[in-house]
Amino acid sequence: MIPSELTADELLTTTRAVRKRLDLEKPVDPQLIRDCIEIALQAPTGGNTQRWHFVAVFDAERRTALTELYRQAWKKYRVAPGSVYDLFDKEPPSPRKDQLGRVCESADYLVDNLERVPVHVIPVVPGRLDKITGQAAIAGLAAIFGSILPATWSFMLAARAHGLGTVWTTAHLYYEREAAEVLGIPYDEVTQVALIPTAYYTGSSFSPSLRKPVDEVLHIDAW
Repeated sequence: MIPSELTADELLTTTRAVRKRLDLEKPVDPQLIRDCIEIALQAPTGGNTQRWHFVAVFDAERRTALTELYRQAWKKYRVAPGSVYDLFDKEPPSPRKDQLGRVCESADYLVDNLERVPVHVIPVVPGRLDKITGQAAIAGLAAIFGSILPATWSFMLAARAHGLGTVWTTAHLYYEREAAEVLGIPYDEVTQVALIPTAYYTGSSFSPSLRKPVDEVLHIDAW
């Protein structure tokens, strides 16, 4: 099935985190990224403020610099409690452990090849989110993230619909200040929230993934 033939349900259930199947050889036309961002800008945003920005990194030297920061951060993440590697080690033999193992393998592949991914898309928001404190901090952070994450996910859905693969990553944020210097982002004025490797994907399509039964996660009226 070609991406343009996807129904809404198919798009939502087959937009996967793509790592090992990113096409590292085929360049991505900047106009295609622009088209996907234009679609993403239709996402809802708090108060219709539209304070989002996206930095699309095509330049090979900048992608290499971001990758070096990512790899430094990944060394910390690999040994962190709660990481996917930690969860894999603690999970008893099961289909869930098999899935975690595949995630670990594909994550390692991305770390080894991130600079080769043709485009790194970095969503940002004005202001320093790490300065939001106090009793209303949760509400404030939820509102801000709720104004950038829907647009970012819409970009990822649009990319899928246009034949591109993406994956949400955040490891480079361990070194956000250094990444800001690489990209000319004014660190004291703007917060990065993710790094989305973007490329054409190999193979024909994707299938729904293993997920928990809905009855394990849906609560009606109360917890």
